[in-house]
Amino acid sequence: MATGYTGISSLKKARNLNIGEVPHNTFWDTGDERELKMHRIHAYPAKFPAFITRKALAYAKAKNINVTRVADVFCGCGTVAFEAQRESIAFWGCDINPVATLIARAKSHQYDIEQLQEYYNEVIAEYRAASRAIGLTKAARDRLNYWYPDSQLRSLAKLRNSIYSVVPENSNYSDFFLCAFSNILKACSRWLTKSIKPQIDPLKTPATVLASFEMQFKLMLKAYSECPTSESVNTHILNTNFLTVEQNDAGLVDMIITSPPYVTSYEYADLHQLSSLWLGFANDYKDLRNGSIGTTQHDFNFNREVKRLNESGSEIVFSLFSLDSRAAKSVAKYYLDMQEVALRCAKMLPETGLGVFVIGNTKYKGILIDNAKHLTESLIHAGFSSVSIAKRSISNKILTPYRTPSGRFTKSNEEGQVYGEEFILIAER
Repeated sequence: MATGYTGISSLKKARNLNIGEVPHNTFWDTGDERELKMHRIHAYPAKFPAFITRKALAYAKAKNINVTRVADVFCGCGTVAFEAQRESIAFWGCDINPVATLIARAKSHQYDIEQLQEYYNEVIAEYRAASRAIGLTKAARDRLNYWYPDSQLRSLAKLRNSIYSVVPENSNYSDFFLCAFSNILKACSRWLTKSIKPQIDPLKTPATVLASFEMQFKLMLKAYSECPTSESVNTHILNTNFLTVEQNDAGLVDMIITSPPYVTSYEYADLHQLSSLWLGFANDYKDLRNGSIGTTQHDFNFNREVKRLNESGSEIVFSLFSLDSRAAKSVAKYYLDMQEVALRCAKMLPETGLGVFVIGNTKYKGILIDNAKHLTESLIHAGFSSVSIAKRSISNKILTPYRTPSGRFTKSNEEGQVYGEEFILIAER
């Protein structure tokens, strides 16, 4: 593992980094074992590959770092949390997306199989007499009316109300059943299947609610039976923005394994709007964008704040500004947030600590948005002694490196290109 990296140990080297010269390291390309069913219990965009956690832990072991507690500051649907738990390693993580942390908690809890089956049977029995009341704000109902025929809307309301009636509120079991409910919402709607953009498929026949829920329950039950969690491991998952977390709340960890959001990433708030509305996480799904890394929803004084950008970030932002000032401001806010993330991560780690960051680059109007270079400089500035950088291939995007306007992957080079690579940044304190 010593070869196949570009080493950066100073701000000067970070600022002169040519990301195109970073070597491809096959160690990070693929896993050595099949993915567990637990990682497939709920759809999630740009899901973190489970094998990267295992390889990151192997890397730490090779460096003689004793890892007893791991953090993921953008924990998403809990891939790192689950993999850490499998290795009997304590975990701390957070994510601003409430749907993501619902999935992460559902994957991390302990469950009694017989109790799960009993609750399921009671939910199905309750469904027959359950209320059809949607019980949300007018704004939420209006949005859901866009996605569902009325009969489907009422069937889903009955199922959700049955879960609320049967399963104890705020319990581990509630997370399990609400996660199951959440994952059938798109199949039961008019949402275009496998699209990364929220749009209606006028030809789609929505799936049957109870049949979908039964299938989802069986999938989750089988996934948990395949790999039950350990009661001896402390796993703590917060639904919050990492930039607002008090340092004492997170505490020290031996290792950080995380994948920051892309600067031009898909809107997770948009993609999870059905779950967010149905489960009452927001009255307007757009509100979930507030506080996200890089958001300019609130006041952002570009002329004042841009002065805080590091050299790599400033170069990229001003290259973009003349082409699209609005996009440049979004990139600037994202980079400023990521500079703060790097500082906070450094404070979470002891002198022997290790941070593994998986990040991708994008292009906008011909300008390379070099997130990897910017993060490298940010990590060195934050106090990390060195950053080792490797390039990995994203296999499914090598085979289908383009997207149609609807968001489907395709091999046609007449469509928009999707990057088939990303970068592993290993930062040592």
